Amino acid sequence: MTTLFSHRARSGARLVLALLGLLAFAALRPQAVQASHLRAGDIKATYDTTVNAPPGSRRVFFRMILYTDISSNVSAVQDKATIFFGDGTATCPGDEIKRTTLAAVPTASDKNVGSNVYYFEHTYPTVGPYTISFVGENRNGTVRNMSTPASQTFYIATTIYLDPLYRGNHGVVLRAPAIDRGAIGQIFLHNPAAYDADGDSVAFRLAPSRQVAGSTSAVDMLLGLPCPGRTGTNRPDRVVVTTTGYHYPNDPTVAGPAVKEDGTPPAIFEVDARTGQLTWNAPVAAGEYNVAIEILEYRRTPGGFDLIGLVIREMQITIAATSNRRPILTIPPDLCVIAGQQVRGVVTAVDGTGPGTTQTPVTLFAYSGILPPATFVQTQAGPPTATGNFTWNTACNNVAKEPYLVVFKAQDNPNPISNTNPPLIDEKAWRITVVGPPPQSLRAAPASGNNVQLTWDPYTCTNAQYMYIYRKEGPSGLVPSNCLTGIPASAGYTLIKRVAASDVSYIDNNPDATGTARGLKRGVNYCYRIYAGFPPPALGESIASNEACAIIPGREALLTKVDVTATATSTGQIQVCWTQPRTGTSASFTGTPSYVLSRAEGLNPLPGGFAPIATITALADTCYADSNLNTLDKQYTYKLDFIRIFPTGQGTTITETTAPASSVRVQVIPVNNGNSASVSWTFNVPWDNTARPTEIYRSNGGTAPYVRIGTATSMATGGTYADSDPTLVKGQQYCYYVLTTGRYPNIPFLQNLPNRSQRLCLTLIPPPCRPVLTLLTTNCDSLANLQEFPRQNERYTNRLRWAISNQPTGCDANVAGYRLYYRPTPTGPFTLLTTTTATSFLHTDLSFSGGCYAVQAISASGVASDTSNVACQDNCVFFKLPNIFTPNGDAQNAVFRPKNYSPIRRIHFQAYNRWGVKVFENTTTANDRILINWDGGGTGGEGATSRKVSDGVYYYLAEVEFADFANTKRTYKGWVEIVR
Repeated sequence: MTTLFSHRARSGARLVLALLGLLAFAALRPQAVQASHLRAGDIKATYDTTVNAPPGSRRVFFRMILYTDISSNVSAVQDKATIFFGDGTATCPGDEIKRTTLAAVPTASDKNVGSNVYYFEHTYPTVGPYTISFVGENRNGTVRNMSTPASQTFYIATTIYLDPLYRGNHGVVLRAPAIDRGAIGQIFLHNPAAYDADGDSVAFRLAPSRQVAGSTSAVDMLLGLPCPGRTGTNRPDRVVVTTTGYHYPNDPTVAGPAVKEDGTPPAIFEVDARTGQLTWNAPVAAGEYNVAIEILEYRRTPGGFDLIGLVIREMQITIAATSNRRPILTIPPDLCVIAGQQVRGVVTAVDGTGPGTTQTPVTLFAYSGILPPATFVQTQAGPPTATGNFTWNTACNNVAKEPYLVVFKAQDNPNPISNTNPPLIDEKAWRITVVGPPPQSLRAAPASGNNVQLTWDPYTCTNAQYMYIYRKEGPSGLVPSNCLTGIPASAGYTLIKRVAASDVSYIDNNPDATGTARGLKRGVNYCYRIYAGFPPPALGESIASNEACAIIPGREALLTKVDVTATATSTGQIQVCWTQPRTGTSASFTGTPSYVLSRAEGLNPLPGGFAPIATITALADTCYADSNLNTLDKQYTYKLDFIRIFPTGQGTTITETTAPASSVRVQVIPVNNGNSASVSWTFNVPWDNTARPTEIYRSNGGTAPYVRIGTATSMATGGTYADSDPTLVKGQQYCYYVLTTGRYPNIPFLQNLPNRSQRLCLTLIPPPCRPVLTLLTTNCDSLANLQEFPRQNERYTNRLRWAISNQPTGCDANVAGYRLYYRPTPTGPFTLLTTTTATSFLHTDLSFSGGCYAVQAISASGVASDTSNVACQDNCVFFKLPNIFTPNGDAQNAVFRPKNYSPIRRIHFQAYNRWGVKVFENTTTANDRILINWDGGGTGGEGATSRKVSDGVYYYLAEVEFADFANTKRTYKGWVEIVR
């Protein structure tokens, strides 16, 4: 109706006269123009992808399609459309978007429904989210699942997220029409055939039909639009709400209780979130039904998935009471193909038959973003069988992580067609995944410096981005199937390098975290595979290459003994031995060789926990006595580096490191009310202790000799033995140690490797009962809702309490005190936090709340109980940034920093101006006094480092790595205003 004005009022008086004239004219308009006709539609958005588009272009192209009733008894037209652009502007009267054709074009599947296509574009003032919408006045008036549909507006919308990161986004295309037909008592199927040219992930969900609340008369529209010469934004009372009286089509309030096609209740109405397949099983009453489908577009980012687009499609389903039966469609099974292969599929359909019906010809349709270049040709219409052939010649640029969707529809052709004998359809979706071809001719060969040289043929797909190189010790037996891309974790490989996809070689020198070459182990069979990775957003991978293996001649040094030869608190001793390395059959090496033996405390120390204790230059010297140790209370782990140093210019230093090996540590506790003892032991060694029995030795205390009392089988990391000798006397002291015997299975001369534990004495008295520990967890939600946290000098406090249990059976509940242990990570060694007689503890002055605790009860005689349960909590994960700061020199709110945040490891922060130009970037860590700390200065683009950016709104991207156990990474986007 807004087309009635060809010019705009230039003063208040003229506006009033114009409005009065509009009201009078609208009252006299023919009723035919008021006829209801809008059935369905959607809006598609594409960022400016023209060749000459500037880097910061915020121009967006749109395509809207409306489906309208064009039956003979409806004469309403939709030749123009008013668009709301979401930035406070809209098309004005006289400037509406015109339809691309003179009249609506009848759809192929329903000649009474016409498609109206509108193309338009808009340039936005700045980056940010915008919702583009169309509000129509003439909704189809016979929709069953809402109240008085003709008096409610018709609403469709698309939300875009203008962001420099998503420049050139194509948006989701919906290939299948938004109208379809079904029959009472028969399953109805529909698929929008969504396609994303960028390969973004697409998800689907149902939504109710929507309207814009309030009047939509021409007067209301005119007042609400900020046309040239007027100020303001879209009317605040234009609120999008669910249509009045809306119910989903299967709701019993619409047409009564419904059942599925097989007669079982209840009827279902649902959409598959991954494929978009809408299933209604089954309609119960004839009529027209509307529903919205939301199509969500997600872009993969290092931090996960970002929502970058949302299409709200309104669709209409016409259900008929008919004896006609829908056709039955048969499509090929989902498949994977290697890029370059041809996809061929045969689609067939047979028209359904029922009482009083006969088979008719069936028309086949195909909808997909790959049509063209793919083709679908129907070769037979039947009856009895309709047949169509699908053909697609895939190419490297089709490789994608997500499958391509091809939606096939079969529609019968009853004769004559009427409301009680309408065409019916069956519809199914075919998923085709295109993967990259495997890299060819991977070869591995030993190279100088304990390295392996890898080479392969140039990769076929030039659009690939990376080549991923994986390594493992020994062959894997992996046989990739057609759809198995990359390297599955179950194959046992480790990623060692990512190189450009154009590379054809790589030298594996086993670099450490700093990139320093360490060389590989001699005598080990190293096996490799590679595969190609494709760029975002489509991503995708290739099938893995063949496996190529190489052995560096010789044998590495191997630890063989970590034997506790003396047990004491300060004069303990451990003998450590190893084999001499060899190169081929010789023990001579180039360079200046030496051994460096390192030691760490604990069973599984971190790599940084080792410290060198000896450097040995004589290669024949392969044992070392490590003295002055606390072998009574501590377990030790050793590693050996075999190092070769070369003169300057003659090679880099080569370091070969053995697998670590620990001492055997025994634990003994009284059990059965002090009548017997439980002996257990632990170790972490590279040799196998499971093949030979572990021997348990006991002394009756004092100077009594140790006697072997039994054997047990060790598992991979230790074992247990129950000493239930009836001659044991409660209250008497006994001492124990164990002797393990290990072997290297594939080395004949290393089949007998004995190692003793420390010697441990105890008095057979009932052990203290085990405590049960409770950690009162931090309320992360409360902290996240504070206006500011942490404030200056504000720290975390962890609250713990514990109680004595009645375990193990026969334990002593009379406890003299407790030892509380703490570690800041979920794994690793505990450290003693405090000794106390209380049953609670406040762990204060913490920079983060995450960590784990355990407690032991101590008897009056000094015996410790079993360790309690381990109580852990993770660090909170929350992060909030303000939307204004004032770097005006008054030292108040002078820098941009998070106001509320949980413990952080790292923040990478970028700020952009309204034209998408980066004006500031930095990286801060927990060691920085203030995170981000942007003072309004520029680091490029609009402002140089020495300049301040201008006042105004800036858009930021903050990539945050939290200090929780999972190293959570999240990306935060928003805006901040600088005011000086």
